[in-house]
Amino acid sequence: MAKESFDKEIQFLRMLSLAGGAYSRQQFAERLGISVHTYDKTLRNLKDMVTVLQQDLTTEQGTELSEWLRYNYYESADPLLLFLFRAKSLKETESIRLTLLLTALQSEELTAKELHDCCSEQMPADSPLPDEKTIRGDLKYLEEVGVIVRVNEKRPYRYKAANDLLDQLTDDELLDLFDYVDVIANTQIPSVQGYLLRDTLKKALRIRGILPEATETHRYKYHYHSRILDEAHLYTIHGAIQQRRRIKFLYLSPKKGMNYTSQNTNPLFARESAGITDSLLPLRVVYDHQYGRWYLIGYHSRTGIKKLRMDGLTQVEEGEPVEEEEFAQRLQQLEAQLEYSWVTDTNRTVKVAVRFYNPSRSGANFIRERVEAQGQWGTITEESDTTFLYEITVNEIFEIKPWLRSFGSSCEILEPRWLRKQFMEEWKEIKSYYESL
Repeated sequence: MAKESFDKEIQFLRMLSLAGGAYSRQQFAERLGISVHTYDKTLRNLKDMVTVLQQDLTTEQGTELSEWLRYNYYESADPLLLFLFRAKSLKETESIRLTLLLTALQSEELTAKELHDCCSEQMPADSPLPDEKTIRGDLKYLEEVGVIVRVNEKRPYRYKAANDLLDQLTDDELLDLFDYVDVIANTQIPSVQGYLLRDTLKKALRIRGILPEATETHRYKYHYHSRILDEAHLYTIHGAIQQRRRIKFLYLSPKKGMNYTSQNTNPLFARESAGITDSLLPLRVVYDHQYGRWYLIGYHSRTGIKKLRMDGLTQVEEGEPVEEEEFAQRLQQLEAQLEYSWVTDTNRTVKVAVRFYNPSRSGANFIRERVEAQGQWGTITEESDTTFLYEITVNEIFEIKPWLRSFGSSCEILEPRWLRKQFMEEWKEIKSYYESL
């Protein structure tokens, strides 16, 4: 798929997953900055992708696109947009070709020439036939990602599917492994690779005749169904950081309500872009677990340290490299500014002092445990049997404030006084909502 198409479909599906059926076709198109015709075309492309990715399933096992995109309280265990990560970098012919190679290698060991013959025989009539050089390139790629292995050291090389681990496991061991991957994929960040492994294990269980009901032992409710979408650029950005390269991108600020802008290839229909084409040196990627947001932090040649939400990034490409000395200098500068950052804030420091109240009932002190787990570099001082003090110096209070507010009546702000006053006004306002009518 072209990069433009992938960006468009990410934004398209993010809005579809968050808004559900709240918008009409016209409203969706307006929010995305595209025409209704492009909306319909994008939806057809998504249906085609689902069809290709489910071609190994029976009619009963196949899933309609509407079922992939429907909102279900517990369905985060089968992320509705995961299939984009399988399709994003593959042209349709590549997808078909790799499927044929992997299918052939499941049951026997074959050489590149034998695989070339196999693909030539089974490729659809309307698809171009691959040459042997293309097949060797595919085999190199599949070997690098660990999907297949080479079984001999002399030419001609023979290959087989890397199924040894799964084949050696008993049914119970395979189910245990699936349960473990299922939990980790749904609770750890990033999650895409875990979901892909989970999907592979589910297929292995299905091949053994183990019913889907046996694998559905866990149910998850995650508030941020779209967070997986922002992982789309994560590996490109991490690659640029490792190689000390700048990145170029088109940034569409989430605050402006424009989610996508087309790449105009016809000058007769060219229009001014609503986004900002820019570049920077990526230094850090930060995930805000409270809001389910990814942030890119880097060094900009004009503005210095710059922070961007990753759901606004489109058309991301690697740029020119920088010297190791310059990268180290910029990273050191960033780390100094983030020393007291709760998430990504780099403003002035503020000392916050809080009194926490332990639960009145006996048992686990979940207030103390949560502060210890989430309080970062803050210090805890015992005050009495019922309370303890928590102190921390942070860059501004905007990012720590929602965390403190989430403790409700178990938290009392002591310093700064102006923050204490803010909390008092907020709780008074909330109280007024519940007064008698």
